[in-house]
Amino acid sequence: MKATFRTLLACLVALGVAVATSGPATAATAKKKPVAAKKLPAKTPAKNVRKAASKPAHHAAVHEDDGAGPIEQIKSASVAVIDQSTGDVLYEKNADAVVPIASITKLMTAMVALDVQPSLTETLTITEADVDTLKGTHSRLAVGTQLTREEMLRLALMSSENRAASALSRYYPGGRAAFVAAMNAKARMLGLTDTRFVDPTGLTPENVSSARDLVKLVNAAHQYPLIREFTTTDEYQVIVRGRPQIFRNTNALVRNEQWNIGLSKTGFISEAGKCLVMQAWLANKPTIIVLLDSWGKLTRIADAQRIKRWIETSLASNTGTIRG
Repeated sequence: MKATFRTLLACLVALGVAVATSGPATAATAKKKPVAAKKLPAKTPAKNVRKAASKPAHHAAVHEDDGAGPIEQIKSASVAVIDQSTGDVLYEKNADAVVPIASITKLMTAMVALDVQPSLTETLTITEADVDTLKGTHSRLAVGTQLTREEMLRLALMSSENRAASALSRYYPGGRAAFVAAMNAKARMLGLTDTRFVDPTGLTPENVSSARDLVKLVNAAHQYPLIREFTTTDEYQVIVRGRPQIFRNTNALVRNEQWNIGLSKTGFISEAGKCLVMQAWLANKPTIIVLLDSWGKLTRIADAQRIKRWIETSLASNTGTIRG
């Protein structure tokens, strides 16, 4: 009987040890599984969210019309688009910001040079005084080059030749100082309250204006037949020191058959960015476009195309005004 009791007790002790040993292992296994189960679902959605977020951003950057029309894609910092015949504002963005205007200056240079009704056949000579010492820009008009005033005017407007613009100011009655004074006087006469000129080329960032003012400047310049002709000429050949040289328009849009451009001028210095002003017929309306401080190499051209498409589609059927 005692032997039976001892045997039963030994069995119970052995069973208790087995349960105690297997209990923690089972508990540890039970604890580990839920942790692993929680981590796996957490990782998978996180990857899916990142991919889903990245696709729309890339898609919007490539395709203009996904979520925004052409006019919302305008990249130039200051913009004005005006119906020239009525003066109605079609689109504005930072139009009153006073900023450097670079070679847009040359439109005023041309007007002032023509206002005194000079001889267009008079020969002008490029001298050391016309060499750019501020920005160090290159010119194909070497010192000693002789061209008529008409040729100098054409190259200053069409190809934005700085030395040609400088020579025009030197040959003005009273010289360059009188010329710059006349530029500022004409600006006041035209009501350009945001505009100031220091030189005839636009190489200095001190030549400033606003998009709203430049609309008036473009409208005034458009009244001059020679300025209309010279700013829209595709290319022109002149004899420079005995050799023929081909000069081309700095605005590629004048070579685009889809555009009907009546006046054009580009500009660039680092402080001003890429600039473009035009008078063009859009949706059968004479329209003035001013684009200042375009951040990319081709942005001003792309912005002009966006404006054209916007006017010829949306605005042609639904007239409105947008200010940005």
